[in-house]
Amino acid sequence: MNFNEIHIILLRMRKPFREHHLLQILKTFEEQTLPLDAYLRNYFRAHPSVGSKDRKEICEAIYSMIRWRSMLDYFSEKPHSWEKRYAQYRQFPLTQAIQDASIPAHIRASFPKAFYQLLSDSLSEDKALEFCLLCNEPAPTTIRVNLLKISRSELMDKWKDSFQFSPCLHSQAGIQFQEKINFFGMEEFKAGLFEVQDEASQLIADLVAIKPGEQLLDYCAGSGGKSLAIAPKMKGRGQIFLHDIRAHTLAEAKKRLKRAGIQNAQILPHTSPHRTQLKEKIDWVLVDAPCTGTGTLRRNPDMKWKFDLSTLERLVKEQRAIFAEALAYVKPGGHIVFATCSVLPHENESQMNYFLSHFPLEKVGEPFSSFPSRGGMDGFFGIVLKKKKD
Repeated sequence: MNFNEIHIILLRMRKPFREHHLLQILKTFEEQTLPLDAYLRNYFRAHPSVGSKDRKEICEAIYSMIRWRSMLDYFSEKPHSWEKRYAQYRQFPLTQAIQDASIPAHIRASFPKAFYQLLSDSLSEDKALEFCLLCNEPAPTTIRVNLLKISRSELMDKWKDSFQFSPCLHSQAGIQFQEKINFFGMEEFKAGLFEVQDEASQLIADLVAIKPGEQLLDYCAGSGGKSLAIAPKMKGRGQIFLHDIRAHTLAEAKKRLKRAGIQNAQILPHTSPHRTQLKEKIDWVLVDAPCTGTGTLRRNPDMKWKFDLSTLERLVKEQRAIFAEALAYVKPGGHIVFATCSVLPHENESQMNYFLSHFPLEKVGEPFSSFPSRGGMDGFFGIVLKKKKD
């Protein structure tokens, strides 16, 4: 046993088990680029001695500390460190601090100053503070029932004695749980009876009013969440094409399609020569565009500390370029759905108006827009646009 190994053991003896791992995660997380949820999965996989109960307590504390980091720094001594933040966290006067008007608004909201100012300018001062405080709360746990395999009522009946849940108010396939559950180890998940998906994300998929026999191109498919939600409408007829520039996400989509029992879908890599044959042939194109993800920040609290205005400017340009590429696949009279998981008008209403003024399109119905709410859905935006025949 070398000196470093002995030193680690001595440190663990001085610190409680959970505290040791909590601080270790917070320090090493800052030194890399993975999202927090992915980093935690990798960490616990590499440290199997951390049991499920310890993992739960550690994760809850880490997410809370990252959400409230600037507030913790406000009350902590400088220079800031995770040890000092953790000491402050254990005696954190949260309710009192939020209501203290002498503390700057962006610190009470625990958001970067420039980010908070952008939200305030875009949403109004009151709405910005409400939004930020909601982002500092845990998000609800919601699933979407795979209607190709089972009905919502059948699945709820199957679980009625095991879990606390309620049917979603707006999505006909959604179920919201009142507790955190490790769904991925459940037999029902392995059998493809459901997927984890926020209710607002499910409602974006519902904007695609496709009929059996028609064709869908999910242009920014990622790992296929929206395609999985749309597939039951097609009843196995017609074709779904899943396109993305990221090969690893399409590989995951392929696994999910198989688990869900969807057979009328095919992966369409960005390099596929088959893409050109689909130009002006597709009935429905979905552009679930890359965006700031502001509507889902409560699920990814680490992202707010990485935000900068140049990222927003870059994404607005990317969204317009991606939309123009995707529109080329829509047949005359066909539909294109533009969607984001953002609450910023720069990525939503402003983009909708840009598309209507620059392309031969007409709006179908009113935009879908959701705002994060306590115990409710995330923030999403979606609009259906029809390509004019002439």
